Amino acid sequence: MGKMDEIILVVPREKLFANETLHFHGVEQEKHNVDVLAANIADNYSTMRRGDAEENAAYKQPIPYCVIRRDSDIYMYRRLGGGGEARLFDKLSIGAGGHMNDNPELPSFAAVLQDNLSRELEEELEIKSSSRTFTTVGFINDDENEVGKVHIGLLVILDIDADGEVNVRETDQLEGQWITVEQLREETIYSKLESWSQIVTNVLR
Repeated sequence: MGKMDEIILVVPREKLFANETLHFHGVEQEKHNVDVLAANIADNYSTMRRGDAEENAAYKQPIPYCVIRRDSDIYMYRRLGGGGEARLFDKLSIGAGGHMNDNPELPSFAAVLQDNLSRELEEELEIKSSSRTFTTVGFINDDENEVGKVHIGLLVILDIDADGEVNVRETDQLEGQWITVEQLREETIYSKLESWSQIVTNVLR
């Protein structure tokens, strides 16, 4: 089965944004709005073939987008030519995550989200840390490019120990390094970040 035949979670755009009344650009962090957007996904999500979802802007694909932080450093990676999303080739990214698959055995959308995020992190990265703290920051939206139009991101920050380590598993597809927020904002780096990573960099402290 090709990756475009994968069955993924989607949510109708009109339900997600309550007929555009909750529409935003960038990162939505206001707690009430975040809670309503999360409830709108939980109450209205269904599944669709990924190839169809990528071509249908009436639906948004929820994507957990996890930024890994060690003290004040952020884990950044560069997408290589070995695979993955061609539209993102050679872009820099600070978010780990991917499309979500349903699991009817889990009790809630939050559990489905955590299950997908944990799997995605396990597949992409080897994380060595005695403690892991996940913090949900809000949602990411960018309707100004073709990739962003059909996706909605849930921004999560994973804090690991000061002596924790992260390594990429798919070394033909990714290479990683630690970087400060100040360095992320330098034009030589910032201009190469994929759009969601630029949006997240703008709100990182």
